[in-house]
Amino acid sequence: MISRIDLRGRTLSRRELLAELPRAEVDVEHAGAQVAPILDAVREQGAAALRHLAERFDGVRPEHLRVPARALADAVDQLDPQVRAALEETIARVRKVHAAQRPAGFTVEVAPGAQVRQRWIPVRRVGLYVPGGLAVYPSSVVMNVVAAQEAGVEALAVASPPQKDRGGLPDATVLATCALLGVDEVYAVGGAQAVGMFAYGADGETETDGAVLCEPVDVVTGPGNVYVAAAKRLVRGVVGIDAEAGPTEIAILADGTADPVHVAADLISQAEHDPLAASVLVTPSVELAGAVEAKLVDLVESTFHRARVATALDGTQSAVVLVDDLEAGLAVVNAYGAEHLEIQTADAAAVADRVTSAGAIFVGPFSPVSLGDYMAGSNHVLPTGGCAHFTSGLGVHSFVRAVQVIEYDADALGAVADRIVAFANAEGLPAHGDAVRARF
Repeated sequence: MISRIDLRGRTLSRRELLAELPRAEVDVEHAGAQVAPILDAVREQGAAALRHLAERFDGVRPEHLRVPARALADAVDQLDPQVRAALEETIARVRKVHAAQRPAGFTVEVAPGAQVRQRWIPVRRVGLYVPGGLAVYPSSVVMNVVAAQEAGVEALAVASPPQKDRGGLPDATVLATCALLGVDEVYAVGGAQAVGMFAYGADGETETDGAVLCEPVDVVTGPGNVYVAAAKRLVRGVVGIDAEAGPTEIAILADGTADPVHVAADLISQAEHDPLAASVLVTPSVELAGAVEAKLVDLVESTFHRARVATALDGTQSAVVLVDDLEAGLAVVNAYGAEHLEIQTADAAAVADRVTSAGAIFVGPFSPVSLGDYMAGSNHVLPTGGCAHFTSGLGVHSFVRAVQVIEYDADALGAVADRIVAFANAEGLPAHGDAVRARF
């Protein structure tokens, strides 16, 4: 069901440790070769290419690539009341957390008459991608849209794949979530072609499309499969991106105090996403490892997506990692840099404070990853594949830019003029110094 990696009694360098740890193999380069013609077609043919690609990949040719306002309103009207209540609670909690993320500007008086100010300016327009393959993700609509709204982004567009059983419209709950958030620019476009549409814009094909179906954006965000990741890589530089999201991951650092049912259930919950999803338990307790392995056998058999879960747990990306002690366990999880990291140990908060690489950290037995996926208030769009070593999850910061504003008066510039000239001459750029001297 799930393999074991025994690191006990071994002293490994970071390089050796990384080689031992499981990780999903994702060939973004190979996917990029398949995606490049798709991006070219969207850039050159616009809506005509989008319809052709929808027919090819989604099995339906949407009449309306931009979802009509009536369809958004109908989706809200038909939304299950319990689901609506859950969405509204999630929106409120995520908005509360993200409102607190807004960075503050500052002003520094470097010297009399010499001032540097820093402003945070939101990007103008954002394209938000919401997957719709093995599962649909209205929760991702909340995470992406709320972060952008709290950043002050002026224009938001959402794309999600057309569904054959809905006549080419995206998932109804995804549409309802967009409407609840006040987003009315929604496209029935999936996969790499959605990334291309956002990056390059798209001319219309029909009278309904208009001359321009979609204007280009400044930033593309949102999770997706390897083809979406490859498309993001190829358009990076044309637009900003949040990250090249890979298969989802959970790592759990647990000791003998952890409940094996909790641990097994959490490993399964992440494996449910995708056959390539990674579920990793790191523990110094052989007893816990055995109990979790036994529980996995029972729980996998009764879970809804048991075939998918079993494939993920049996894959090379998933394992139970045995370590000598919690100190060694911390070294393992810090080297791994999981998208989601649970700490289920004695004194879990203190252990969590020593984590240096994770997309998000879930502390204690009552903070499962499922909470973060939906209702914690945190953002669930997080770095995968070890990218947590150098990047953050999605947030307000993903949609703002720091701009410095410099203002010196004549006396302040004059006070450093000779030093600027000396610096410029030392770099062999005398015209820089002349530009200062010209003012006096």
